[in-house]
Amino acid sequence: MKKILALLLAVLMVLAISTACTKKQTGATSIKVCLSSEPDTLDPALNSAVDGATLISHLFSGLAKWSQDDSGKLVIVADAAKELVKGVENADGTVTYTYTLRDGLKWSDGKDVTANDFVFAWNRAASAALGADYGYMFEVVDGYEEVCAADDEGNPVNPDAKLNAKAVDEKTIEVTLYNSVSYWDELLAFPVYFPVREDVVSNESWATDPKTYVSNGAYTMTAWTHDSVITIEKNPNYVDADQVKMDKIEFYLSDDENNMVANFKNGTWQLIDGVPTNEMATLQKEYPDEYKVVGQIGTYYVCWNVNEEILPAELGLTGVEAENAKAEIRNAIALMFDRNYIVEAIGQAGQVPASSFVAMGMTNPDGSEFYKTAGHNDGFSGYYNVAKDAFEANFNTAKEVLKKYYAFDEASGKFTNFPTLNYLYNTSEGHKAIGEYLQAQLAGVGITMKLENQEWNTFLNTRKQGDYSIARNGWLADYNDPICFLDMWTTASGNNDVQFGKGAHANVAAYSLDLTDLGYDIKVENGTWAETYDVLIKTIKSCTDNEVRYQLMHRAEDLLMSTGCICPLYFYTDTFMISKNVKGFFCNPLGYKYFMYCTVEG
Repeated sequence: MKKILALLLAVLMVLAISTACTKKQTGATSIKVCLSSEPDTLDPALNSAVDGATLISHLFSGLAKWSQDDSGKLVIVADAAKELVKGVENADGTVTYTYTLRDGLKWSDGKDVTANDFVFAWNRAASAALGADYGYMFEVVDGYEEVCAADDEGNPVNPDAKLNAKAVDEKTIEVTLYNSVSYWDELLAFPVYFPVREDVVSNESWATDPKTYVSNGAYTMTAWTHDSVITIEKNPNYVDADQVKMDKIEFYLSDDENNMVANFKNGTWQLIDGVPTNEMATLQKEYPDEYKVVGQIGTYYVCWNVNEEILPAELGLTGVEAENAKAEIRNAIALMFDRNYIVEAIGQAGQVPASSFVAMGMTNPDGSEFYKTAGHNDGFSGYYNVAKDAFEANFNTAKEVLKKYYAFDEASGKFTNFPTLNYLYNTSEGHKAIGEYLQAQLAGVGITMKLENQEWNTFLNTRKQGDYSIARNGWLADYNDPICFLDMWTTASGNNDVQFGKGAHANVAAYSLDLTDLGYDIKVENGTWAETYDVLIKTIKSCTDNEVRYQLMHRAEDLLMSTGCICPLYFYTDTFMISKNVKGFFCNPLGYKYFMYCTVEG
């Protein structure tokens, strides 16, 4: 009997060891992360933030997706589509793509995903009725101009208009573009192109409650405690569910970076997407394997509301003269900021001082960096000389420009009648530190700038509505083409936070455009934003000559930067902390983070 008991005990011990080894090899399948505070929306058509896009990319499956190949290289591959096909050029120059959906595609409630779900979602996202920030990303699809057309009050001109996209049958989608587009596959991997179901979104609050949130991706939302945590769990109806390793992801909602670090240190959260500026150096030393700084295609900048009045009334300037003066003033203010100090003393994460808006990482057809060929200056790239030894000269130049418009007291070295400015930023120690630096720089010459912070989703909407003077801003590439930094500033774009072409600016005829040297019959003198910039972006999107297209994009950035409304500070890097026990994680240069293939060891 004792021998039998001893044998049984030995067997149990072997099993226990085996089980422990298996757990160690496969890893835990639940992870807790913190990307940001409460998202503004998790509707794929309405989201315009990176944190929201990360969540949506786990919850939905588009025709294409970001992935890694065997070497770890980031690639765009087919997802809901069987394959990413090549387009067929038609006699009129349009290009038609025909996609076949994979077998077995299901929504999280078990219903079949159909071709019409994609077609419906695209028309919804592009429509004037929805007014989505990213509706303009369908500008390349034939029929978009009719679908997005709206009257002065924002009402659809033709509510029955449709994109040239149709469901040939339950599994076949046919979509026609105005012309060939090099980044089309990347658009298909972008959230605004993800499908939604008509009966689901008919409930306007569908995307705020797990009970009504129906998705077709790797995960389904199971809980949302607002301002606390969003829980998503593996979707058993997902066609590739067998490849998804992480069963449960809890996205904790916080913009308190000190709280993030505390929860990371005690092991509660396995990834945090922000660290306090004053702790960066210490954390890098204490957590060399967990502290990450990776490349990202994006620009951190300050934006002005183009309709903000900054001229002294006694000048009596109006119309074109007033707008030109404000542009000169805004550009002068941009020269007063030491970008090297910002990245070295505040950023501390390898950021690069920005001399242009289109971020580093974008290339010209010949492979050269787009930002290095921007602007028209000898001796430096871009629109500002951001070399360390250039700052003093930049600052002095700015003061001389401002003296043209404002009273200056030579004894104190300060301007005495510059209007008070208000700087809006979202709650974050890093954003606050930059705001305080900008404030101090301007105070040194007598310009008062008050700081105001708002919680993330409130901030997004305040900025979007143009209810601000100056605001912190940042833009990450949506896909690998410079146009995604430029088309956001068209009059009708939902991402046009500067309010170009809106309000009083709609009637300001201060811009010129001459494309005759590039073979176009387009020449405008003293035109409005709609007559110049909007026309230029439309021309870019219809251009099939790549060399000419890039010349047009450089001209678009020239016009944009001439307004002074965009003040680039630095090119982004992505700083985050991730537990060294997490395996299988990856992120892309657009800022999206992917957890579906992760495990957590130990």
